[in-house]
Amino acid sequence: MGNILDIVNKPADLKELSIEELDKLADEVRSLIIETVSKTGGHLAANLGVVELTIAMLKIFEPPKDKIVWDVSHQTYAYKILTGRKDRFGTLRQYGGIAGFLKRDESEYDSFGAGHAGTAISAALGMAVARDRHGTGENVVAVLGDGSSGCGISFEAFNNVHDTTKRLIVILNDNEMSIAANVGAMSHYLGGLLFNPRYNRWKRSVETVAERMGFGWLRNTYFRIEEAIKGLFLGSVLFEEFGLRYIGPIDGHNIRVLLDALTIAKDSPRPIILHVSTQKGKGYRFAEKRPDKWHGAPSFDIDSGEPISRHEAPSYSAVFGTMLERIAADDPRIVAITAAMADGTGLAPFSKRFPDRFFDVGISEEHAVVFAAGLATQGFVPVFAVYSTFLQRAIDLIIHDVCLQNLPVVFSIDRAGIVGDDGPTHHGVFDIALLRPVPGLIIMQPKDELELANMLYTATMLGKPVAMRYPRGFARRMPTPESFHELEVGKAEVLRPRKDIQIWALGDMVAVAETASDILKDRGIDAGVVNARFVRPLDEKLLAEQAAKARVFVTIENGIAAGGFGSAVEESLVAQAFKGKIMRLGWPDQFVPHGSSDILMEKYGLTPKAVADSIMHGIASL
Repeated sequence: MGNILDIVNKPADLKELSIEELDKLADEVRSLIIETVSKTGGHLAANLGVVELTIAMLKIFEPPKDKIVWDVSHQTYAYKILTGRKDRFGTLRQYGGIAGFLKRDESEYDSFGAGHAGTAISAALGMAVARDRHGTGENVVAVLGDGSSGCGISFEAFNNVHDTTKRLIVILNDNEMSIAANVGAMSHYLGGLLFNPRYNRWKRSVETVAERMGFGWLRNTYFRIEEAIKGLFLGSVLFEEFGLRYIGPIDGHNIRVLLDALTIAKDSPRPIILHVSTQKGKGYRFAEKRPDKWHGAPSFDIDSGEPISRHEAPSYSAVFGTMLERIAADDPRIVAITAAMADGTGLAPFSKRFPDRFFDVGISEEHAVVFAAGLATQGFVPVFAVYSTFLQRAIDLIIHDVCLQNLPVVFSIDRAGIVGDDGPTHHGVFDIALLRPVPGLIIMQPKDELELANMLYTATMLGKPVAMRYPRGFARRMPTPESFHELEVGKAEVLRPRKDIQIWALGDMVAVAETASDILKDRGIDAGVVNARFVRPLDEKLLAEQAAKARVFVTIENGIAAGGFGSAVEESLVAQAFKGKIMRLGWPDQFVPHGSSDILMEKYGLTPKAVADSIMHGIASL
């Protein structure tokens, strides 16, 4: 038997394959995923866990006519390979190549784009209602993970299914992990369904007999009996209370069982949920042992599992976590909160050292913000560490529940700015523009890890709402302080005093500004550099002093230019009747594609040389 994958270019090619051929195809798809991700980096463990499920769905359903909606969609590599993108799979997450998530403009098979958790059921329900109104007969399938099942949006959608449509298929891929170990009542509930010993002994016995007989005509009888028996062992099943017929748990790596369960789901006269049990990282021993580590993997050596490139400098996330530990050791008011991202945000060590002061609320950013607000009313200083792109979900709560009440919640905004290969669903470029108009909120960004340490200390001392943002990636190898000191709020730092041209840079763009200033100096142009530190409040006094002498102000930020830090500077200068030239450099008014940060910085004119060239061009007409 040759390579099955060689003859599979679209879902229709799966229709005539035998179970044995489908099993072999699963092995080949896994090998291709491991080989490719070892070079490009990407989400490995989640993708290895859903290979058989993906194959079974594509054999039973007929996309793009049938709509398959993936929650988050970071687990769709097998789906991409089997829906016409096999030959381009080597370009995964590369600039100009295929994305790491689903995109409607990438393929007709991508019925709904995604990148954040909790959207699949809502989107699928909308498609099902549209189908019902059009009078067409396509199937609509929502695929979500166990982590997403506890997300508030998913619960809202579940609550709406029963009264909205008669035909909807929900597949719950339960691998007991989202990015970190799942937390909360839903996780414990699903675990009870998966591991009830009496029910599973009965289920395994019956499945063994049924498989030996090839299911066939037994299929409907088996699943009807299962529905009756499971009530004896499991009691009331939550999903049944939502009006969905529940089938499961199902072995997510047994293609024969999956095909039979999906056939039942396809023919179901009412909404149905299939509870599928899978192993995250299946087929690659390193990912099986540590699926959390292999959620998002850099390029790596397949044989050893070791990353190909190593960095001596710590990440900003790691520096934040270490500094928060040190500050919290002397301040019992401080508690830390994460939304299922303890490792990614650098809080894992804090959780081990201060377990009673650490809270993982699951994929529930909105809840995390109000939970923090409640803690703040009782004398605590909650520090909520969250990726910028995920904080977008909680803007209303920041305004209504934190800032309106002037509560001392610290938002540590990780991955602020461009994040590279994960692309537009994960770029953290909008936080400044979203948060800058909110009264009472202090917004700041450090230029390096030394400043991050003192900013974090300052934020915990102020007794006010604070947002501190910092980028993805590695710090500047600056020594962190032995002791902390408070920064003066709203006070910028003049790094290079000049008169004629002033470059105001924010955070990680300070290094870009300094190098651009060096380039300009080599060209005979002196440009000052200011480390702004604070977006809100700005250093209005320094701006006024410089505006009296300067001809040109340039702002640089790792955020969207429209409404961001540069806009704040321009508004201040205009209010002071500044008559010179103002140039705002940042990310453009569009969704920035995926690609390495170096490529994107070059393309959008944010490298030091590009900044220097822009300034040269801007002053040529003066």
